[in-house]
Amino acid sequence: MYDFYRVAAVVPDVRVADTVYNVDKIKEKLSELDELDPGIVVFPELSITGYSCQDLFFQESLIISSNEAVEELISFSNEINRLIAVGAPVRYQGRLFDAAFIIFKGEVLGITVKTMIPEHNEFYEKRWFSSADDLDTDMVFLSEIGIEAGEDYEVPIGNNIIYKIGSGVTVGVEICEDLWAPVPPSTWMALGGAELIINLSASNETIAKRDYRKNLVKQASASSICDYVYVSAGRNESTQDLIFSGHSIIAENGAIINENKDFIANDYIMIADMDLGKVKHDRLVNKTFADTAKLYKDIVGSVRLVSLAADELPESDGSYMPVAKLPFIPSSVNKRLKRCNDIFDMQVNGLAKRLRITGCKAVIGVSGGMDSTLALLVAAMATKKLERPMSDLVTLTMPAFGTTDRTKNNATKLIEALGGEVITIDIKEACELHLKAMGHNLEDKDTTYENTQARERTQLLMDYANMVNGLVVGTGDLSELALGWCTYNGDHMSMYGVNGSIPKTLVRWMIDSVVQNDIFPECNEILLDILDTPISPELLPPDENGNIVQKTEDSIGPYELHDFFLYYMMRYGYTPSKIYYLAKKAFKNDYNDDVIKKWMIMFYRRFFSQQYKRSCMPDGVKVGSVSLSPRGDLRMPSDAAVDIWLDEVEAL
Repeated sequence: MYDFYRVAAVVPDVRVADTVYNVDKIKEKLSELDELDPGIVVFPELSITGYSCQDLFFQESLIISSNEAVEELISFSNEINRLIAVGAPVRYQGRLFDAAFIIFKGEVLGITVKTMIPEHNEFYEKRWFSSADDLDTDMVFLSEIGIEAGEDYEVPIGNNIIYKIGSGVTVGVEICEDLWAPVPPSTWMALGGAELIINLSASNETIAKRDYRKNLVKQASASSICDYVYVSAGRNESTQDLIFSGHSIIAENGAIINENKDFIANDYIMIADMDLGKVKHDRLVNKTFADTAKLYKDIVGSVRLVSLAADELPESDGSYMPVAKLPFIPSSVNKRLKRCNDIFDMQVNGLAKRLRITGCKAVIGVSGGMDSTLALLVAAMATKKLERPMSDLVTLTMPAFGTTDRTKNNATKLIEALGGEVITIDIKEACELHLKAMGHNLEDKDTTYENTQARERTQLLMDYANMVNGLVVGTGDLSELALGWCTYNGDHMSMYGVNGSIPKTLVRWMIDSVVQNDIFPECNEILLDILDTPISPELLPPDENGNIVQKTEDSIGPYELHDFFLYYMMRYGYTPSKIYYLAKKAFKNDYNDDVIKKWMIMFYRRFFSQQYKRSCMPDGVKVGSVSLSPRGDLRMPSDAAVDIWLDEVEAL
């Protein structure tokens, strides 16, 4: 329903050249999988015989015993509704091939044969095995390779086969060294429609090889826009000259979603839930992928699909798929600090280029809130980068009806700590005159009352910029743009927006990283207090104690929910029902289902109705995978109907 499929990377115990023992261990592992219920199960390369048999592969007894073990496994799988990939040697027409048997419910769907046969360093496989390119047929009867599994039938054989059960995931198969080739066979399989690539491997371990292997798998899943399951032989392979580590990796679209933890491992099952929606979406929007398939259409056209339309692989409920509450923010502290530092550099360099090319000074309105604080820090660093004096950083505070002493003082102290001059222009009187001129009752604290303040501030900033040869730096963030939580031609407008692709949940951590990295040490105490201040536009008067009464999230909902909705809508094009399902998983300890649904309705309504504001948003660099710029990532009509999306949410 949601394109979730569960895969199992299984490394059973092995005895080299003991096929009876090995197939028993494979069957044991298959039985253990009943509770985990994966749809696809992958065993290592040559797992029936053991990879490290060497010249024993020339022994008739081993080949016969291997075939008998495969027959036993085929029979055992008769009631198992899983796609099983297991490695075994295949003897055909006087040659020996390193193969993967693809088995489903008592049938062999096909036999994928290894293409790249290494003959270097510690590997001398060409002594025993021939390449798939040496095959002179693409179909073979099981009896021709010594398999007597019930009725004799013909199956596809080669290195260009992809497999599909029903409407589920399309699977391509390659074997160990194939992945190390400049152009792996999986490239053509992926371009031919395979969404999941599985690799049956037996890769020995040496120092630093684990990281290299991990990066190889990660990059393969990224370049082919696919899920990739890599399963390697465990430590009980022969240790005569090498040691095998049992390293298994599951990657999705360029990200590792699971990896076994032990450096040298054996006899385990590793599970992951794949989200094929990510693969399908990125292949849809990535025209280079389709163009490559067209460019190499002759090779891609040779890929053969084996399909069983009458059956279905079980879909997963996604319970083995971690879902982060804050998808824009790395979970580890070190990664988060690096990510934020890199984004800060991008913001700074984008603004510095604009200031350099225009010859202007940065002009910025500082409120004491998080958004304007981040923009001010960026502007200060850009001014430093250009080796200009801090007097070129023009900073205005513009208190009005809702300004509190806390935010005003923080804004003033921050500007002074950065070495700037505080320019304060109280706009209350100007706003009152404006409202009176329109005949607006000053006691009516409506939207007009609020927006008048935002537009007065923008007018002042623009005019002041004219006076000092300045460029107004925008402070609004990605979340505000998504929700349209900005005043048209007020805080919506600037001459360059530095925060336009940074969501609200990330703004907080951006400022925190400035503190943690000690970029402006003299500002740290002030910045921490700003982070502790409630999010508010401060457009309504404070309470009798001078505290903020207008809290943004009370009106439009938690930003962490809106950023979650935004990420999965824009990054992967998910339906509201799928986003809702993921949100319930991610926020199960924070919000009940009705609350999530309530704010999801708010999100879609505002996202569609407020597009007109995004259609004319100012320039600003894109820093992440989600952006709403009308010149880049979102070309959307301002008058599109939201009914389809809202109807789906209402029906949840």
